[in-house]
Amino acid sequence: MSTVGYGDVSCQTVLGKMFLILFILVGLALFASSIPEIIDLIGTRSKYGGCYKNERGRRHIVVCGHITYESVSHFLKDFLHEDREDVDVEVVFLHRAEPDLEFEGLLKRQHTRVKYFQGSLMNAMDLERAKVHEADACLVLANKYCPDPDAEDAANIMRVISIKNYSDDIRVIIQLMQYHNKAYLLNIPSWDWKQGDDVICLAELKLGFIAQSCLAPGFSTMMANLFAMRSFKTSPDMAAWQNDYLQGTGCEMYTETLSPTFTGMTFSQASELCFVKLKLLLLAIEVKPEDGGDPKISINPRRSKLPTNTVGFFIAQSAEEVKRAWFYCKACHEDVKDENLIKKCKCKHLMTFRKGVRAIQLVGKTMANKTGATPATPFSAALSKPLLNIKNSVMAKEENGSKPVMNGRLVPIGPNGLVDETYGGYHISYEVKKLMPTNKPADQQKNGKMEVGIADDQAKDFDFAKTEMKYDSTGMFHWTPARSIEDCILDRNQAAMTVLNGHVVVCLFADPDSPLIGLRNLVMPLRASNFHYHELKHVVIVGAVDYLRREWKTLQNLPKISVLNGSPLSRADLRAVNVNLCDMCVILSAKVPSNDDPTLADKEAILASLNIKAMTFGDIITNIESMGDSKDALNNMGDTTVKRPGPIYGTNVPMITELVNDSNVQFLDQDDDDDPDTELYLTQPFACGTAFAVSVLDSLMSTTYFNQNALTLIRSLITGGATPELEIILAEGAGLRGGYSTPDTLSHRDRCRVGQISLSDGPLATFGEGRKYQDLFVASLRNYGMLCIGLYRLRDAALTTVDATSKRYVITNPPFDFGLLPTDQVYVLLPFERKQSRFSFSETEV
Repeated sequence: MSTVGYGDVSCQTVLGKMFLILFILVGLALFASSIPEIIDLIGTRSKYGGCYKNERGRRHIVVCGHITYESVSHFLKDFLHEDREDVDVEVVFLHRAEPDLEFEGLLKRQHTRVKYFQGSLMNAMDLERAKVHEADACLVLANKYCPDPDAEDAANIMRVISIKNYSDDIRVIIQLMQYHNKAYLLNIPSWDWKQGDDVICLAELKLGFIAQSCLAPGFSTMMANLFAMRSFKTSPDMAAWQNDYLQGTGCEMYTETLSPTFTGMTFSQASELCFVKLKLLLLAIEVKPEDGGDPKISINPRRSKLPTNTVGFFIAQSAEEVKRAWFYCKACHEDVKDENLIKKCKCKHLMTFRKGVRAIQLVGKTMANKTGATPATPFSAALSKPLLNIKNSVMAKEENGSKPVMNGRLVPIGPNGLVDETYGGYHISYEVKKLMPTNKPADQQKNGKMEVGIADDQAKDFDFAKTEMKYDSTGMFHWTPARSIEDCILDRNQAAMTVLNGHVVVCLFADPDSPLIGLRNLVMPLRASNFHYHELKHVVIVGAVDYLRREWKTLQNLPKISVLNGSPLSRADLRAVNVNLCDMCVILSAKVPSNDDPTLADKEAILASLNIKAMTFGDIITNIESMGDSKDALNNMGDTTVKRPGPIYGTNVPMITELVNDSNVQFLDQDDDDDPDTELYLTQPFACGTAFAVSVLDSLMSTTYFNQNALTLIRSLITGGATPELEIILAEGAGLRGGYSTPDTLSHRDRCRVGQISLSDGPLATFGEGRKYQDLFVASLRNYGMLCIGLYRLRDAALTTVDATSKRYVITNPPFDFGLLPTDQVYVLLPFERKQSRFSFSETEV
């Protein structure tokens, strides 16, 4: 009305004209007063609102949880790596706060593949905006540096509940800090391993990696490099050892279906063919049970023959290299010398095979998309089995009398004529009672036979009159009746009187109220049932007993553990536990990092590491005071026979230090020349396997999304054999349960383990005299069933003795023509042997 029109409509009377003038003035004033409010509303609208629009028709994933510039940059660097095949996935971040300027710059650089929306996962409208119901998966990141790990886990589990409540068929991959919080995920009705839901427990994997380094020093570095996507660039300006190490960091883990040429071969034959002909390292295969159950991953199986369409797990530089296993045809490629020339051939039968396999895969994907499910995971295989196999435990009557028997053994009758319901003083559950053996070793000797449930390799290690339960109910770990922590506590004098050697020393910094780090995850891999009992390394924990009392509930059923109530910074305590004779010294901290200066989070660990390196040993004799009653503690110490002399200087003590802050790795080795800004994996302590940080596990989120079986394989290698069945048992909160050794549980021992053998002596010593790595690989596989996966080499190649003061570095999957040295140590996957062979590959020269 205030604008000039055409004039065809206008006021004719004076009163109308006066009203119009007044209305225009008042209307303009009212509109002008609303302009600031309108501008404010427009200005405060977030540019990270709106909805996700999939205009390109690509898949997308939603990433939430702990979203910062550091966590996102590390995630994207691995997720969008050039070595990944066909990464046509958009990444959508959903977070409550707006990104800072540095974060915004990252988003702009990756704007074609990354979207950011401001919102909360607890709000269904925000989930709708991010199109969570259409997403390929939802990834929940955890804050690894949080002061309260349990609160962080609870928040992330609530996010998963919200996601599953909104869309119950979406695949969720979550990071958790603490192992015991995994149990709460099982309470979510729509949480299903078969749909691809998975959890990456940082404490479980971190301590599992460190535990494997106790068995094979440097193995944590090798595995961390395998599941992280990295591209190596060697340079003539670098030292030879750096080029060797960097070449190994370029190796990753891939899966591929084996061609029909491999059908009917044993795993050893297939692995040898892959390494010699295709220049690929075949690590494991996916085995499908004959009863049609869920497939499982078998690492270095000795006698397994490969069926058609077998999926193999490889270590290679890129996905393109692994395709050789899919293309290989004996008729066309047997005479090909250059592995790069092994391409797709035109054989009629091979083309038919490929079409059939690809058709099956496409049908599987289509069905999965329709039903919202993904192929079953190997972990789900054990979920369908009962927790206890009791088919042979039915009570029966002997034909000649009325005495009750169980598994062919007499059941003990109490004084009142009833069956005795206790065993060794312990009240046990009904299910376990039905599995219990009842006759004593003397009865077995009279019968001239050994009953099922008694492992023949452990007859000399146990008093069968006291207990006959040697493994947990799953048969995966050694087990012992619960012991009080008081029976395992040593003082300095008791420890000094016991000649500890070949053991593991755990230096633990913790306050009485520090968050639990889950020491069970460190000890359980060292108690795997594929070790013979006498091969178990004794674990001595040096730290505050007040904290360890809180952890003890999860450790009380694991054998060969002792506790020294002392300080890891006390040289007297370290000498008392013979730190110079240990196979590995592990330095851990459970203390909460300070918010004032996070870089000081590792101060105790670094001081302890430098303190041990500065110590000298040899003629120094610890002053031993008068001994008290130490019978209980010393009885728990196990074998005290000296195996080898220890090093004179602390710099030779095998050690691995856990760090919270990656940049603090520069303080561990004062003689290295690492730049403070160098990435962790490029630093000397990490390359040598003497440092480990939880940040290296970030890559597992991407690895799990692209290949869920890879996480299953890594977890099988690292945890010593943890299964969903075991996790259900541990979720009850009662710890490990002892189990009767049935043929089924004893068969679980027949799995490979990580080992390290020396080329300086033993049956493989001849290969250290200038032979090639391929010769060692083939001979180890054929003669001993051992699968070589890498080398641990002296950094100074000029040294000729393994006792010299030196450092070693990790070489992952060396080339076939790589020259060997007598001082090399070899990482191998050892098959389980029920009877000890003449050569023991579990011991290494340090």
